[in-house]
Amino acid sequence: MKRRDFLRQALPAVALPAFLDGFSLNAWANSPWLEAISAANDTDRVLVLVQLNGGNDGLNTVIPIDLYDAYQAARSNIAIPQNKILRLEGFDKTGLNPSMTQIQQLFNDGKITIVQAVSYPNPNFSHFRATDIWLSGSDSDKTLETGWAGRYLEREYPGFPAEYPNSNMTDPLAIQVGGIVSPALQGSVTTMGMAITNPSNFYALLNDNLTFTSASTRAGDQLAYIRQMSMITDKYSTVIKKAAQKITKQSSLYPAQGKNPLADQLKIVARLIAGGLKTKVYMVNMGGFDTHARQTDAADTTTGTHARLLERLSEAISIFMADINELGAGNRVLGMTFSEFGRRIRSNASGGTDHGAAAPVFLFGNEVIPGILGSNPEIPAIANVKDNIAMQYDFRSLYASILKNWFLLSPAESQTVMFKDYESLAIVKKKATASAI
Repeated sequence: MKRRDFLRQALPAVALPAFLDGFSLNAWANSPWLEAISAANDTDRVLVLVQLNGGNDGLNTVIPIDLYDAYQAARSNIAIPQNKILRLEGFDKTGLNPSMTQIQQLFNDGKITIVQAVSYPNPNFSHFRATDIWLSGSDSDKTLETGWAGRYLEREYPGFPAEYPNSNMTDPLAIQVGGIVSPALQGSVTTMGMAITNPSNFYALLNDNLTFTSASTRAGDQLAYIRQMSMITDKYSTVIKKAAQKITKQSSLYPAQGKNPLADQLKIVARLIAGGLKTKVYMVNMGGFDTHARQTDAADTTTGTHARLLERLSEAISIFMADINELGAGNRVLGMTFSEFGRRIRSNASGGTDHGAAAPVFLFGNEVIPGILGSNPEIPAIANVKDNIAMQYDFRSLYASILKNWFLLSPAESQTVMFKDYESLAIVKKKATASAI
């Protein structure tokens, strides 16, 4: 077996030590977002990615008020009553799900950008394949073995992992909180970041409950490489702990641990950013968005599974924003939500929605250009079960825009990472662009 093939297949599972009875810092692959971050390793800007697993129903998240009759006709069993839609200042034609009051407030405060109908040509409706497309930045008919952020970090931090940590980069390149290594962070040879598998074990690390387990594997250079990665991981656990211990007080708005898992993850992210970690990309996630049935309560469509998910998402982002600003690091942070696809225009007989195409994306932070990019999606007067939301923006345009306007890559550098020259979108304020630095 070639060394590169071995690393790809074995490293995420066995190459790194397990800490704290399951807390593991796993080498991460490079993702497009990470690439963006790496390009700006001379800045202190941070990207926080919020992955919504399952395929979020965009039409019941960002609701077209001006097309309400067609919207209600297409999904009468799950449609949000018009008088319950949350209104957005300056945008009379578009509103939010009533469970998203805190996102509404952030929007009205100028801290949110909504990008309408984000997808890609010839979308795939498989969870696994669609997720891979979003994380790698590939075309729908091509498969990439690297993540878009991983490619960027690999170029910006040559020699990783053998020559890291070093005096220029003492900290993990990227960190995921909650879950295992993401394909978004995969480089051509190895992963480019770390994963904190769950919040409970993060706090165990701070209390010195650290254990080490080695992995059995083949002899030779593969074993030597694994030992090398184990030592690097151990060093990173030390700097993570040091950064976290600098922050002794966070926002009192966070719910008790376990009440909102996404808020638990973002609380750790805020602590590490404010604690001075140089890490450029953080990734968190929440599941449950595959709402084929009982998406809403039949007696009250403003409640139910989807409403609870959106409420937790709204709460977590709002508290994170309040916390990171209280900690004095708010201007350094740009966040983005994404899901592998949206849902169909027409609801199904089970009170849910099936796999669809385009859906809205939320960007959050002090430096976003607030408002709504794009228009409300077109909805047929008589929608059928195959009708989809048409794409207005390619998701890779968002990646390229972050790389160029947040992490200050040149157009040529961005094209190297993304393989194409994608449209640049107005999502970041001018004072945050390269020309203003």
